[in-house]
Amino acid sequence: VQLQASGGGLVQAGGSLRLSCAASGRTFSTNAMGWFRQAPGKERDFGARISGGGGYTYYADSVKGRVTISRDNAKNTVYLQMNSLKPEDTAVYYCAANTAGRWDSWGKGTLVTVSS
Repeated sequence: VQLQASGGGLVQAGGSLRLSCAASGRTFSTNAMGWFRQAPGKERDFGARISGGGGYTYYADSVKGRVTISRDNAKNTVYLQMNSLKPEDTAVYYCAANTAGRWDSWGKGTLVTVSS
């Protein structure tokens, strides 16, 4: 699976953004998908994941209640709706595909900057 994230940008604290991740490959609907982020000077952290069919989601405590992960398998796209953004949400956001329990396909990332 090849992935391309988009939708990042500059937003004020309290604002919202929706990230998209377009996937190519005929196995997309069989892959769990996830969003990760890497803040400046920090390691990449898990944010959210969604099952292949979209019926199961899981969120990191740091984003729970403020983000929603979803997917449209007909469009081979996974989304991350982010609300009530905080300056500490500033990071490069990556989407990833999970195969057999491993996050083995990664997009290039999209930068989200939240100003105070």
